[in-house]
Amino acid sequence: MQELLAFDLPTLLLLGVVALLAGFIDAVAGGGGMLVMPALLSIGMPPHLVVGTNKLVGTFGTFSASVTFIRKGLFQPALWWAMSFGTLVGALIGAVSIYLVSAGVLKKLLPLAILAAAAYLIWPRRNTASAAPPPASPATALPATQRGVQLTTGGLIGFYDGFIGPGTGAFWMSAAMKLFRLDLVAAAGVARFMNFISNLTALLTFMALGNIDYAIGLTMGVTLMLGAFVGAHSAIRFGAPFIRPVFLIVVLLMAGRLLIG
Repeated sequence: MQELLAFDLPTLLLLGVVALLAGFIDAVAGGGGMLVMPALLSIGMPPHLVVGTNKLVGTFGTFSASVTFIRKGLFQPALWWAMSFGTLVGALIGAVSIYLVSAGVLKKLLPLAILAAAAYLIWPRRNTASAAPPPASPATALPATQRGVQLTTGGLIGFYDGFIGPGTGAFWMSAAMKLFRLDLVAAAGVARFMNFISNLTALLTFMALGNIDYAIGLTMGVTLMLGAFVGAHSAIRFGAPFIRPVFLIVVLLMAGRLLIG
Protein backbone atom coordinates (compact mmCIF):
# COMPACT_ATOMS: atom_id res chain seq x y z
CA MET A 1 0.00 0.00 0.00
CA GLN A 2 1.31 3.42 -0.90
CA GLU A 3 2.03 5.74 2.00
CA LEU A 4 -0.35 8.68 1.97
CA LEU A 5 1.15 12.15 1.81
CA ALA A 6 0.31 15.06 4.07
CA PHE A 7 0.06 18.57 2.66
CA ASP A 8 -0.73 21.92 4.21
CA LEU A 9 -3.97 23.83 3.73
CA PRO A 10 -2.64 26.29 1.09
CA THR A 11 -1.49 23.36 -1.05
CA LEU A 12 -4.90 21.71 -0.78
CA LEU A 13 -6.62 24.98 -1.68
CA LEU A 14 -4.37 25.45 -4.72
CA LEU A 15 -5.06 21.91 -5.86
CA GLY A 16 -8.76 22.60 -5.39
CA VAL A 17 -8.56 25.59 -7.73
CA VAL A 18 -6.71 23.50 -10.31
CA ALA A 19 -9.43 20.86 -10.05
CA LEU A 20 -12.17 23.46 -10.49
CA LEU A 21 -10.65 24.54 -13.79
CA ALA A 22 -9.97 20.93 -14.77
CA GLY A 23 -13.60 19.97 -14.18
CA PHE A 24 -14.82 22.82 -16.35
CA ILE A 25 -12.44 21.93 -19.16
CA ASP A 26 -13.12 18.20 -18.91
CA ALA A 27 -16.87 18.69 -19.19
CA VAL A 28 -16.48 21.08 -22.12
CA ALA A 29 -13.98 19.21 -24.25
CA GLY A 30 -12.12 16.55 -22.28
CA GLY A 31 -8.52 16.64 -21.11
CA GLY A 32 -9.09 17.70 -17.50
CA GLY A 33 -6.65 15.05 -16.33
CA MET A 34 -3.98 16.92 -18.25
CA LEU A 35 -4.30 19.60 -15.58
CA VAL A 36 -4.76 17.36 -12.54
CA MET A 37 -1.92 14.91 -13.14
CA PRO A 38 0.86 17.50 -13.64
CA ALA A 39 -0.38 19.31 -10.52
CA LEU A 40 -0.12 16.12 -8.46
CA LEU A 41 3.29 15.28 -9.90
CA SER A 42 4.53 18.78 -9.11
CA ILE A 43 3.94 18.33 -5.36
CA GLY A 44 6.08 15.19 -5.27
CA MET A 45 3.35 12.55 -5.21
CA PRO A 46 4.56 9.06 -6.28
CA PRO A 47 3.42 8.18 -9.82
CA HIS A 48 1.21 5.21 -8.94
CA LEU A 49 -0.49 7.34 -6.30
CA VAL A 50 -0.93 10.11 -8.88
CA VAL A 51 -2.79 7.78 -11.25
CA GLY A 52 -5.03 6.39 -8.49
CA THR A 53 -5.81 9.78 -6.94
CA ASN A 54 -6.52 11.22 -10.39
CA LYS A 55 -9.16 8.53 -10.89
CA LEU A 56 -10.87 9.53 -7.64
CA VAL A 57 -10.85 13.17 -8.73
CA GLY A 58 -12.01 12.37 -12.25
CA THR A 59 -14.91 10.19 -11.12
CA PHE A 60 -16.55 13.17 -9.41
CA GLY A 61 -16.42 15.35 -12.51
CA THR A 62 -17.43 12.76 -15.08
CA PHE A 63 -20.37 11.69 -12.93
CA SER A 64 -21.62 15.27 -12.62
CA ALA A 65 -21.22 15.96 -16.34
CA SER A 66 -22.82 12.64 -17.33
CA VAL A 67 -25.90 13.35 -15.24
CA THR A 68 -26.22 16.77 -16.87
CA PHE A 69 -26.07 15.39 -20.42
CA ILE A 70 -28.53 12.61 -19.61
CA ARG A 71 -31.02 14.99 -17.97
CA LYS A 72 -30.82 17.31 -20.97
CA GLY A 73 -31.64 14.40 -23.28
CA LEU A 74 -28.31 14.62 -25.09
CA PHE A 75 -27.13 11.13 -24.16
CA GLN A 76 -29.04 7.87 -23.75
CA PRO A 77 -26.99 5.12 -22.00
CA ALA A 78 -29.15 2.28 -23.35
CA LEU A 79 -27.97 3.01 -26.90
CA TRP A 80 -24.32 2.65 -25.92
CA TRP A 81 -24.33 -0.50 -23.78
CA ALA A 82 -21.77 -2.29 -25.97
CA MET A 83 -19.30 0.57 -25.67
CA SER A 84 -19.98 0.79 -21.94
CA PHE A 85 -19.18 -2.90 -21.47
CA GLY A 86 -16.02 -2.66 -23.57
CA THR A 87 -14.93 0.37 -21.58
CA LEU A 88 -15.46 -1.41 -18.26
CA VAL A 89 -13.43 -4.45 -19.30
CA GLY A 90 -10.67 -2.38 -20.88
CA ALA A 91 -10.35 -0.06 -17.87
CA LEU A 92 -10.15 -3.00 -15.48
CA ILE A 93 -7.34 -4.63 -17.48
CA GLY A 94 -5.53 -1.30 -17.79
CA ALA A 95 -5.74 -0.51 -14.07
CA VAL A 96 -4.32 -3.93 -13.17
CA SER A 97 -1.63 -3.72 -15.86
CA ILE A 98 -0.16 -0.51 -14.50
CA TYR A 99 1.29 -2.47 -11.59
CA LEU A 100 3.57 -4.25 -14.03
CA VAL A 101 5.33 -0.90 -14.57
CA SER A 102 7.92 0.32 -12.07
CA ALA A 103 7.54 3.70 -10.36
CA GLY A 104 10.65 5.02 -12.12
CA VAL A 105 9.37 4.13 -15.57
CA LEU A 106 5.89 5.44 -14.80
CA LYS A 107 7.30 8.75 -13.55
CA LYS A 108 8.90 9.26 -16.97
CA LEU A 109 5.92 7.86 -18.87
CA LEU A 110 3.27 10.18 -17.40
CA PRO A 111 4.69 13.49 -18.74
CA LEU A 112 5.37 11.88 -22.11
CA ALA A 113 1.80 10.61 -22.32
CA ILE A 114 0.45 14.05 -21.47
CA LEU A 115 2.62 15.71 -24.11
CA ALA A 116 1.69 13.09 -26.72
CA ALA A 117 -2.00 13.63 -25.97
CA ALA A 118 -1.51 17.39 -26.23
CA ALA A 119 0.25 17.05 -29.59
CA TYR A 120 -2.58 14.90 -30.92
CA LEU A 121 -5.27 17.23 -29.68
CA ILE A 122 -3.80 20.46 -31.02
CA TRP A 123 -2.81 18.97 -34.39
CA PRO A 124 -5.11 20.45 -37.06
CA ARG A 125 -7.57 17.88 -38.32
CA ARG A 126 -10.56 17.96 -40.60
CA ASN A 127 -13.79 17.92 -38.63
CA THR A 128 -15.38 14.71 -39.88
CA ALA A 129 -18.53 15.36 -37.92
CA SER A 130 -19.39 18.38 -40.02
CA ALA A 131 -19.14 16.37 -43.24
CA ALA A 132 -22.05 14.16 -42.24
CA PRO A 133 -25.56 15.26 -41.38
CA PRO A 134 -26.01 15.65 -37.64
CA PRO A 135 -28.20 13.08 -35.88
CA ALA A 136 -31.86 13.97 -35.80
CA SER A 137 -31.83 13.29 -32.07
CA PRO A 138 -29.68 11.49 -29.51
CA ALA A 139 -32.03 8.51 -29.86
CA THR A 140 -30.97 7.96 -33.50
CA ALA A 141 -27.26 8.55 -32.93
CA LEU A 142 -26.30 4.85 -32.93
CA PRO A 143 -27.03 2.25 -35.64
CA ALA A 144 -27.43 -1.23 -34.15
CA THR A 145 -24.94 -2.61 -36.70
CA GLN A 146 -22.11 -0.70 -35.03
CA ARG A 147 -22.13 -2.59 -31.74
CA GLY A 148 -18.86 -4.31 -32.67
CA VAL A 149 -17.25 -0.93 -33.30
CA GLN A 150 -18.57 0.26 -29.95
CA LEU A 151 -17.16 -2.74 -28.12
CA THR A 152 -13.73 -2.45 -29.71
CA THR A 153 -13.52 1.30 -29.25
CA GLY A 154 -14.60 1.03 -25.63
CA GLY A 155 -12.06 -1.69 -24.91
CA LEU A 156 -9.12 0.18 -26.42
CA ILE A 157 -9.79 3.62 -24.97
CA GLY A 158 -10.96 2.09 -21.69
CA PHE A 159 -7.65 0.24 -21.38
CA TYR A 160 -5.70 3.44 -22.00
CA ASP A 161 -7.72 5.31 -19.40
CA GLY A 162 -7.37 2.58 -16.80
CA PHE A 163 -3.64 2.31 -17.44
CA ILE A 164 -2.61 5.96 -17.55
CA GLY A 165 -5.36 8.21 -18.92
CA PRO A 166 -4.21 11.72 -19.99
CA GLY A 167 -6.45 13.11 -22.72
CA THR A 168 -8.94 10.23 -22.61
CA GLY A 169 -12.02 12.44 -22.73
CA ALA A 170 -10.78 14.13 -25.87
CA PHE A 171 -9.94 10.77 -27.47
CA TRP A 172 -13.52 9.70 -26.74
CA MET A 173 -14.82 12.84 -28.42
CA SER A 174 -12.67 12.28 -31.48
CA ALA A 175 -13.79 8.65 -31.76
CA ALA A 176 -17.46 9.57 -31.34
CA MET A 177 -17.25 12.17 -34.11
CA LYS A 178 -15.25 10.05 -36.56
CA LEU A 179 -16.83 6.64 -36.00
CA PHE A 180 -20.43 7.61 -35.21
CA ARG A 181 -20.71 10.98 -37.00
CA LEU A 182 -21.79 12.93 -33.95
CA ASP A 183 -21.47 16.68 -33.59
CA LEU A 184 -19.30 18.14 -30.82
CA VAL A 185 -22.06 18.47 -28.22
CA ALA A 186 -23.38 14.92 -28.75
CA ALA A 187 -19.82 13.57 -28.76
CA ALA A 188 -19.18 15.36 -25.47
CA GLY A 189 -22.09 13.47 -23.93
CA VAL A 190 -20.68 10.12 -25.07
CA ALA A 191 -17.21 11.07 -23.87
CA ARG A 192 -18.34 12.12 -20.41
CA PHE A 193 -20.34 8.94 -19.76
CA MET A 194 -17.66 6.55 -21.05
CA ASN A 195 -15.04 8.45 -19.12
CA PHE A 196 -17.17 8.03 -16.00
CA ILE A 197 -17.31 4.26 -16.50
CA SER A 198 -13.55 3.94 -17.03
CA ASN A 199 -12.80 6.27 -14.11
CA LEU A 200 -15.09 4.40 -11.74
CA THR A 201 -13.77 0.99 -12.80
CA ALA A 202 -10.14 2.05 -12.38
CA LEU A 203 -10.98 3.84 -9.12
CA LEU A 204 -12.41 0.69 -7.54
CA THR A 205 -9.31 -1.22 -8.63
CA PHE A 206 -6.94 1.37 -7.16
CA MET A 207 -9.00 1.48 -3.95
CA ALA A 208 -8.56 -2.27 -3.56
CA LEU A 209 -4.81 -1.88 -4.10
CA GLY A 210 -4.48 1.11 -1.75
CA ASN A 211 -3.12 3.64 -4.22
CA ILE A 212 -5.24 6.71 -3.47
CA ASP A 213 -4.64 9.82 -1.37
CA TYR A 214 -8.17 10.40 -0.10
CA ALA A 215 -7.59 13.82 1.48
CA ILE A 216 -6.33 15.32 -1.77
CA GLY A 217 -8.62 13.26 -3.98
CA LEU A 218 -11.80 14.22 -2.16
CA THR A 219 -10.81 17.89 -1.91
CA MET A 220 -10.09 18.09 -5.62
CA GLY A 221 -13.04 15.88 -6.48
CA VAL A 222 -15.60 18.19 -4.90
CA THR A 223 -14.26 21.30 -6.63
CA LEU A 224 -13.84 19.44 -9.92
CA MET A 225 -17.47 18.32 -9.75
CA LEU A 226 -18.52 21.96 -9.41
CA GLY A 227 -16.40 22.91 -12.42
CA ALA A 228 -17.83 20.00 -14.40
CA PHE A 229 -21.39 21.11 -13.63
CA VAL A 230 -20.70 24.61 -14.95
CA GLY A 231 -18.70 23.28 -17.90
CA ALA A 232 -21.38 20.83 -19.02
CA HIS A 233 -24.05 23.53 -19.01
CA SER A 234 -21.71 25.87 -20.89
CA ALA A 235 -20.99 23.23 -23.54
CA ILE A 236 -24.70 22.55 -24.03
CA ARG A 237 -25.58 26.24 -24.15
CA PHE A 238 -22.79 27.55 -26.37
CA GLY A 239 -21.99 24.45 -28.46
CA ALA A 240 -19.04 23.82 -30.76
CA PRO A 241 -17.85 27.44 -31.23
CA PHE A 242 -17.27 27.57 -27.48
CA ILE A 243 -15.82 24.10 -26.97
CA ARG A 244 -12.94 24.04 -29.42
CA PRO A 245 -11.15 27.30 -28.47
CA VAL A 246 -11.35 26.60 -24.73
CA PHE A 247 -9.98 23.14 -25.26
CA LEU A 248 -7.05 24.23 -27.41
CA ILE A 249 -6.05 27.02 -25.04
CA VAL A 250 -5.85 24.69 -22.06
CA VAL A 251 -3.95 21.99 -23.94
CA LEU A 252 -1.39 24.52 -25.11
CA LEU A 253 -0.93 25.88 -21.60
CA MET A 254 -0.40 22.46 -20.09
CA ALA A 255 1.95 21.32 -22.84
CA GLY A 256 4.00 24.46 -22.32
CA ARG A 257 4.06 23.92 -18.56
CA LEU A 258 5.43 20.40 -18.97
CA LEU A 259 8.08 21.48 -21.45
CA ILE A 260 9.28 24.26 -19.14
CA GLY A 261 9.10 22.11 -16.01
